[in-house]
Amino acid sequence: MLKACIFATGLAGIVAEYVMATLASYLLGDAVLQWTLIVSLMLFAMGVGSRLSRFIHGAVLDAFVTVELLLSVACATSAVLAYFLSAWTTSLAPIIYGIAFVIGLLIGIEIPLATRLNQVFDELRVNVSSVLEYDYYGALLGGVLFAFVALPFLGLTYTPIAVGAINLVVAGLLFARHRRVFAWRRVLGVSFAGVSLFLMALAWLAEPIVLFGEQRKYRDQVIYQDQTRYQRIVMTRFRDHHWLYLDGHTQFSSFDEERYHEPLVHPAMLVSAARRHILVLGGGDGLALREVLRHPEVADVTLVDIDPAMTTLGRSHEVLIELNRGAFSDPRVTVENSDAYAYLRDADSRFWDVILVDLPDPRTIDLARLYGLEFYRLARRHLSPGGVLVTQATSPFFTRRAFLSVGATMEAAGFSTVRYHNHVPTMGEWGWVLGMRGLDDAAPRNDWLTARLSALRFDSLVTRFLNRDAMLSMLHFGKGFDDEVEVSNETNFAIFYYYRDGDWDLY
Repeated sequence: MLKACIFATGLAGIVAEYVMATLASYLLGDAVLQWTLIVSLMLFAMGVGSRLSRFIHGAVLDAFVTVELLLSVACATSAVLAYFLSAWTTSLAPIIYGIAFVIGLLIGIEIPLATRLNQVFDELRVNVSSVLEYDYYGALLGGVLFAFVALPFLGLTYTPIAVGAINLVVAGLLFARHRRVFAWRRVLGVSFAGVSLFLMALAWLAEPIVLFGEQRKYRDQVIYQDQTRYQRIVMTRFRDHHWLYLDGHTQFSSFDEERYHEPLVHPAMLVSAARRHILVLGGGDGLALREVLRHPEVADVTLVDIDPAMTTLGRSHEVLIELNRGAFSDPRVTVENSDAYAYLRDADSRFWDVILVDLPDPRTIDLARLYGLEFYRLARRHLSPGGVLVTQATSPFFTRRAFLSVGATMEAAGFSTVRYHNHVPTMGEWGWVLGMRGLDDAAPRNDWLTARLSALRFDSLVTRFLNRDAMLSMLHFGKGFDDEVEVSNETNFAIFYYYRDGDWDLY
């Protein structure tokens, strides 16, 4: 039983680490940094806890069960507490790091106590190896369950409560089996009852508490929220308009989304030599897809979005169905839930006339790969002659050097490029970079492509914002857009650092 408990606590411990790292990534941003800090901090705290465990003399079983009860409460409340406090403060880092330290500290106390309990049954060399063995086996299962079961189905709200329940069950089994040998059995009996009632109440109230904290973060009414394996999706409403947020970042507002999606789609579609086969990377809400389908020449569209929850929402939620005009129901549309980079890499000999990149900003290293030299070279190989790739390129105002780096990187990949921008009231100044593959190995000149875009007419399309005058204005920039910037690749990830160092405090 003790070894089974060690296995279970190993499982719970690793899941607790992953929960805190994921929570920090969502609430504080920069996933790579937060995972590094949280895991390192919790390992350090485990070291501190291991040192403190030496001061526990006698009643080791009582102490072990007490630690399990404390871990149960600490793990179960971690996410709910962080979400609740996010309603009152923007300085969440000390809170999240503090919770992570406490959980790591308790785990650090737990393992040496389990080893001391097991010394009754095994000699030293077997004792140490068996305790660590079962702890590590539990950690493997915990990692698998977190990735494929807990986070997709329970989310960050209920996964910590499930972890707390595991610790409670472990403590309960030991207490029930060896009740007579406990020195503090009355206190522990009352504690078990209290913690059990607390976890049940927390499970009942968790969703309203999280919704309260979520609601306080947004000015408008939250009408939908979901924590998927990849991101947190939130939709809000104000009067007749809706906003979509991914991991707290605005994706669009129905108030002015046409000022983003029409410039993203139509210039690329009209300037391309052909527009029969279209690839959309990202855009799981279906709004870019809606604009693509306005072109009658389109024979097929493949939309690639890594998160099946997002594309399911785009095809099933009444708000998004109305906004995207039921685009996912069009028989020409095929949805692939895959990483954009991996999909292009494995696309074999497929070619598209237009590739639309509607992905989140390069705010993490993994997203920065999708704005790098290797990615653009890969995409160029899948463009038909005279084909066009266009990507959203962040804000030329708030993060000018990241915007410029997109253009420089696409040119280094063999595209001729044109940069353009537009003011989207709910998002600020936003930019795109359009690149064309030549009809032969030589890419056309940038000025030739600019002239093509300047001459475009949109009379044949039903648009709400875009016309020739708007296109002409979007092609012009003021001073300060001739800086030398680095080409971003998988060695330097330059765009990630340019983006991170942007003037986001002005946003």
